[in-house]
Amino acid sequence: MTPALPLSLIGVPTDVGAGHRGASMGPEALRVAGLAEALRRRGLEVEDRGNLAGPGNPWQGPVEGYRHLAEVVAWNQALMTAVRQELELLRMPVVLGGDHCLAIGSITAVADHCRATGRKLRVLWLDAHADFNTSQITPSGNVHGMPVACLCGHGPAPLVQLGHRVPALEPAQVRQIGIRSVDPGEKRLVQEVGLDIYDMRYIDEVGMKRVMEEALDGLDADTHLHVSFDVDFLDPSIAPGVGTTVRGGPNYREAQLVMEMIADTGRLASLDIFELNPAFDERNQTALLAVDLVESLFGKSTLMRA
Repeated sequence: MTPALPLSLIGVPTDVGAGHRGASMGPEALRVAGLAEALRRRGLEVEDRGNLAGPGNPWQGPVEGYRHLAEVVAWNQALMTAVRQELELLRMPVVLGGDHCLAIGSITAVADHCRATGRKLRVLWLDAHADFNTSQITPSGNVHGMPVACLCGHGPAPLVQLGHRVPALEPAQVRQIGIRSVDPGEKRLVQEVGLDIYDMRYIDEVGMKRVMEEALDGLDADTHLHVSFDVDFLDPSIAPGVGTTVRGGPNYREAQLVMEMIADTGRLASLDIFELNPAFDERNQTALLAVDLVESLFGKSTLMRA
């Protein structure tokens, strides 16, 4: 089901939250791969808002457990404002990242908007990683491994308190799909908070169709569905262009099914595309695949039966 809302593409060219350089080139790679044109061919109104501006990557070590915290906060504040503006204009924000720390700003804006408009929020987190680290349980200090924790109230005050309410999200609002790399301390924390995780073992056992039926269960006309798509969700054999590849992810057909079943709900109302890193890609194939899958999110289907 194709959403009626017009789309606004928001480029966020930074890798300040990541452990590798290159995700800052992700927005342009998606543009080169023809994202806007592909969506327009689906009959959608698409406006490319260009790129947000923010501080450069100082490429320094962690300070009190966090790398580049001031820069991460600045980029997330800018993105939160941009996403909020698009939602107020009744447009669908499509965020082109950039590393996954940016989900803090994007989802905080969406959560604030849902509370202001009286809508329920469901977040689908498509990722190889749970991203529920804190400064106490990760040695790297890379904030792209912390966004879900920050959104749920576990993290530095400038990120946890970014929006109108703390925490921005309750764990019950999140469904994580494709997870296959979780640090030991992170595993204990997600179990303590009760995060709903559909890891690759569960996907292998019951199949992607059942996983998506469970993850999408309960959506109704009052639900705002936000999809945060980390490209490393995909198996690196089909998507090498990421900084943190983890073998054993969804294959092409499984990923297509995920996107098609989300589209079938007709509830998609905001979207992130994060962690595309052209520095690790081969002839932009990962960006082209991401565009293909995003088309499926907006109604392209392989379904042949009536």
